[in-house]
Amino acid sequence: MELYLDSADVNEIKEAFELGFLDGLTTTPTFMHRHGITDIDGTIVELSKIVPVLMIEALGSTADEIVAEAKRQHNLGLDKSKTVFKIPISIEGVKACKRLRSEGFLVNIHLVYTMQQAYMAMAAGATYVCILVGRMQDQGHDALELVDKCVQAVEYYGYDTKIMFSSVRHSEHVRNSLDIGAHTITAPWKILKQLTENNLSDLGTAQFFEHTRLMTQQVRDVISSVNPTVKKGDSIHDCLVKITVGGFGAATVIDDNGTPIGIFTDGDLRRLIEKDGGDCVKLNVGDLTLKQPKTIEASALLIDASNLFKDSQVDTLIVTENNKAIGMIDIQDLVNLDKA
Repeated sequence: MELYLDSADVNEIKEAFELGFLDGLTTTPTFMHRHGITDIDGTIVELSKIVPVLMIEALGSTADEIVAEAKRQHNLGLDKSKTVFKIPISIEGVKACKRLRSEGFLVNIHLVYTMQQAYMAMAAGATYVCILVGRMQDQGHDALELVDKCVQAVEYYGYDTKIMFSSVRHSEHVRNSLDIGAHTITAPWKILKQLTENNLSDLGTAQFFEHTRLMTQQVRDVISSVNPTVKKGDSIHDCLVKITVGGFGAATVIDDNGTPIGIFTDGDLRRLIEKDGGDCVKLNVGDLTLKQPKTIEASALLIDASNLFKDSQVDTLIVTENNKAIGMIDIQDLVNLDKA
């Protein structure tokens, strides 16, 4: 199924065609008016240089006027093989279609709402017959059945015509067009961008990134530059300040050589206050029975840290290098592999 962009926003068009696989662009005078475009010819020429195939309006009240307008636009320097002239369905429109097709021009008969209109366009040799699905559904008509019948007619009678599914309002319309077997669809950029979105895909992708990170990054890559440490001679008050300023729920207790010998957490502080009251902050860290810290080398992989968190059931690991504490890593810095 051919995929066209439906737009007149030049910046949006340039962005969309960076995809590299869109077949072309459909645009209308209404779109151009909406975006404040006044130099229609200049815009058409600019767009023809950006997109593989350009579908533009050829308006006129009679077949002669429609043909003349198509040829005038062609003479702006457009490539006949890469330009499709859109003509609203009418008796004059299909007459113009036949004449243009006999001269090798490509034609899209659009604003089609009935099978009879589609038949006249096919009989006139239209390159495309464009069904406005969204507009039809707004009026309570079964637009999907019409597209289906048109596709069947092309296949049954062998018309050299492609049925275009247009007036796309949501991503489900794209699925509808695929289910029916439409030959072409034209959709707005906001809809095209939704076609690759799915929450499960996002979750799976995030998981792949996280697992790759765990297996390739070292602990030193994620530790904070803040390293809250205290010594045995420091007071609990000093320890509390280090915890608060460092933004961690713990501080590393080190000896004179910088080697970790314990860890003091905010949970320890709460339990100490419950036991001894507020005056406990005057005590020295060395007066306490310290928990033995769980340490990990800075050169270890994040997966090793994750496994250590699981095995030790702690929330904070002391990161060491050459037996000296250089920082901390919190369990919140990692993704819980149990959710994988």
